[in-house]
Amino acid sequence: MRLILASTSERRRNIISLLGLPFEVFPPFLDEQPQAFRPLEEDVRAFAFGKAKSIAHLFPDSIIIGSDTMILLGSVKIGKPSDLSHAKQILQHLSGKTHHILTGLAMLNTKTGEDDQHLEKVDVTMKPFSEEEIIRYLSIGESLDKAGAYSLQGEGRSLIRSLTGDYLAAVGLPLKPIAQTLRKAGWVFPLNVDRLYSEKAFMNWSSF
Repeated sequence: MRLILASTSERRRNIISLLGLPFEVFPPFLDEQPQAFRPLEEDVRAFAFGKAKSIAHLFPDSIIIGSDTMILLGSVKIGKPSDLSHAKQILQHLSGKTHHILTGLAMLNTKTGEDDQHLEKVDVTMKPFSEEEIIRYLSIGESLDKAGAYSLQGEGRSLIRSLTGDYLAAVGLPLKPIAQTLRKAGWVFPLNVDRLYSEKAFMNWSSF
């Protein structure tokens, strides 16, 4: 069977490559529009499955991975900023507060029609930062394609006080459930995911 990542994210591509398995990448056909009255947990699950399902007809006898990440601050859903002004507003709201990163994962087996879905939640507490610090960070240029307008694996880590949960899920793709599902489907690969997580604590991941 082929392993397909339904994504345009370089971060997700690099995370899945840690498994050491051959895989292909194909952009999904999905317009992600959060529903105002739908819980964020349902949004990210629906988008993850929608991404995988949108390309299923192109890849028979494959396992397709779809994933989606959004942020919840209180009851407010936060996705990617539309421009730098919007990014600045998002960071102002996040300053000094704890928010939740929710990542939905869907793995669709196009041979059997079975799908395996997961939801990961990570708590992130930000340092208080001034407007000058926000402007300095925005000038780096890593905000516009990131949920929450900051990059966990980039310079945005300097804005973070603490993180609790699966770091890779926060970046965009939880590796543990992917490895578990693939092994159940008969895939064999050398990576010990538990050891990887224990050896690579948060802040030791340099880039993806």
